[in-house]
Amino acid sequence: MGIFSSFFKPKVKPAEPGFINPVHVEFHSHLIPGIDDGVETIEQSIEILRVWSEMGYKKVITTPHIMGDFYKNGPENILPKLELVRAALKANKIDITIDAAAEYMIDDMLEQKVNEKKILTFGSNHILVELSFNEEPRNFKEVLFKLRVEGYKPVLAHPERYPFYGQQKDKYEELFDSGILFQINIFSLIGYYGPQVQKTAEWLIEKKMVNMIGSDTHGTRHLPVLQAAVRSKNYQKICEFKLLNYEL
Repeated sequence: MGIFSSFFKPKVKPAEPGFINPVHVEFHSHLIPGIDDGVETIEQSIEILRVWSEMGYKKVITTPHIMGDFYKNGPENILPKLELVRAALKANKIDITIDAAAEYMIDDMLEQKVNEKKILTFGSNHILVELSFNEEPRNFKEVLFKLRVEGYKPVLAHPERYPFYGQQKDKYEELFDSGILFQINIFSLIGYYGPQVQKTAEWLIEKKMVNMIGSDTHGTRHLPVLQAAVRSKNYQKICEFKLLNYEL
């Protein structure tokens, strides 16, 4: 954890004295070992979950990547490995529960999975989706429409991180008004992805366009980032919203 202080020193307003994190469900992480760019071993998963339990989290909904031909994941490999993590939690007597959904890239493969009804959801048929960081997918609106027709409720992962929206903020309003939910990365609140991403996250908070928060943890290197972020004023502000986290 000492590496954290050497490469990233957040300069943000601290939360008010006495602030206690009211969020007990950690959403958006990559804790199923060896299937995406997240943790590589169950030991790493358990280390993260142990710290989160100590931080007061009671439940985790982890979200492995599902992405075209790159991360060919699905219920058939995510759910069995989820059971291995659950067994390790029990063996280590860590008081936290873990479920799994997925983080779906908006691509042609997602349309196929919707047709096959092979979708991992959370909450009330919610589905977490992400975009390429380069540009909005050509089939974005079509996929969103199809998801809604099939009864899914799309949640857009880390909208503050897409530079093509940050430069045209009216697109955020258009998407939000259309009914898609926004999940902000907690790390964005303290500038982990850069000052511009932090400014966009703060703009979304100001506009009250936040429905969920999640860490997007990929490994143990992110533990001190989360610990710092939940002590920030930006995080305190976001916790005042009616977050979906409170209902999960």
